[in-house]
Amino acid sequence: MAMLRQVKAGVGALVALYLPAHAMAQDGPTAQQILFEVRQNQTEQHREVEGQLRVEDRVMPFRLTFNGEEIRYAFTNPPQTLILKLGESGSQLFDQTKGSAQKISPARFDEKVRDTDIAYEDLALRFLYWPKARIDGEELKLTRRCWKLHLEPATRTESSYAVVLLWVDKESGAFLQAEAYGADGKIKKRFKITSSKQMRIEELSGLNSRDKSPTYLEIQKR
Repeated sequence: MAMLRQVKAGVGALVALYLPAHAMAQDGPTAQQILFEVRQNQTEQHREVEGQLRVEDRVMPFRLTFNGEEIRYAFTNPPQTLILKLGESGSQLFDQTKGSAQKISPARFDEKVRDTDIAYEDLALRFLYWPKARIDGEELKLTRRCWKLHLEPATRTESSYAVVLLWVDKESGAFLQAEAYGADGKIKKRFKITSSKQMRIEELSGLNSRDKSPTYLEIQKR
């Protein structure tokens, strides 16, 4: 339980993924019910944390603000503010760096955030709304029993990912790992919590490949 409390308190970062959650239904939820729980818990958050993206010796600080259905990433040097809005049926990502907020279109979803392994599509969390979802059993992650979800977009043109595998803690609803696959069946991206205050993001080209300079998303503990 100590590790679970650390995971909840420390890594509240990339978006809905590591935040405290209500206990899942004991009689067995559906995949869509699990996704709804993750989204619902995110919109209940109201707090600010300091964090950073790190790639080798390059560090990019940011302030992360959770305000209900809105999540704000405020970077410095150079200044950039990204705003994620979570709705009932979908999410929208905006760039408010210059004046009014400009919606980031799907045409830009493949672009990298601050030249890291994180793409705009990753920040948009659109896979949490995908209609094709099933439970592929249970697995252990960080010694926690997790639901393993298999998610697919409604159409192939909707995302650069054909499949996302998502591991969600059965007891807390916390997201502990995700893997994104392309249409060719090869893994493209892996998001994995490695400690109570750190997530590693890797850009890959197959299961046996490795990212020699992964991106780390790190949150300061309070």
